Amino acid sequence: MNNKKQQLDCLEWIDEYLNDARFGLRGKILLEEVSPYQRITIFESILYGKGLLLDGCWMTTELQEKHYHECLVHPALTSAKEIKKILIIGGGDGGTARECLRYESLEHIDMVEIDGLVVELSQKHLPLIGGSAWNDHRLNIHIQDGINWVDKAATNSYDVVIVDGSDPTGPAQGLFNKQFFEQCSRILRPGGIFATQSESPEAFKQVHIAIIRTLREVFNFADPLYGSVPIYPSGWWSWSFASAKEPRYLNPLLHRVQEISAKCEVWSARWQKGAFEAIPAFIERELKA
Repeated sequence: MNNKKQQLDCLEWIDEYLNDARFGLRGKILLEEVSPYQRITIFESILYGKGLLLDGCWMTTELQEKHYHECLVHPALTSAKEIKKILIIGGGDGGTARECLRYESLEHIDMVEIDGLVVELSQKHLPLIGGSAWNDHRLNIHIQDGINWVDKAATNSYDVVIVDGSDPTGPAQGLFNKQFFEQCSRILRPGGIFATQSESPEAFKQVHIAIIRTLREVFNFADPLYGSVPIYPSGWWSWSFASAKEPRYLNPLLHRVQEISAKCEVWSARWQKGAFEAIPAFIERELKA
């Protein structure tokens, strides 16, 4: 009993603060380092296992990260015309790359992460998230600025572009504006799909709406998909998808669905259909205004 009490006494709450709310887990800080870009915290929680925070904001945890990564990746990769070459902007924890690499037809991923320390610490302390992705020959890691990478990439060079960035502040600030989206559209091949996390429709309502509106200005088709990520502000999250000639992301290809469905915990073709239809009335009204 005394040992258990001593262990509990060593635990602490670590919270993300947003306006007049806080979102936290109980556990212990394993390490904290400061890179040239941000403060990186590795935390071991009781409820969700080890997790990653950047500048005090929750990014991911081992036991619920699939709520985020599956929802970002599979609507795009099950529906793009081809999925041979993929670009991931951000994604330093490895979870997005891991989900992409489930597809056997995928030949090459460029993962462009601005902060090499995030990759290094994730590989060492969060191995369950990246899994075998770090050792897959198809994954090519580039420690560079993702905006510059997109600017310099050849036209029609990727089948899917995925933005797995943090909130649109700090290092990720330039990943959510019209100029960047236009460049992403330029480097997509015909039949390609663009995917991005697009914040909480409740906690970041105006940012969320602005992302969708801007995508619709750049692409002919763009729509948000809604789900839950328990550790994020409000717990209610979104991902948005865009394409040029038709909303391909609404129609997963059966053979790809069959390839990955059994490996998913959250995503399925049925779940995706409902998640695209789950747009709340207040968001729909604002987008039509």
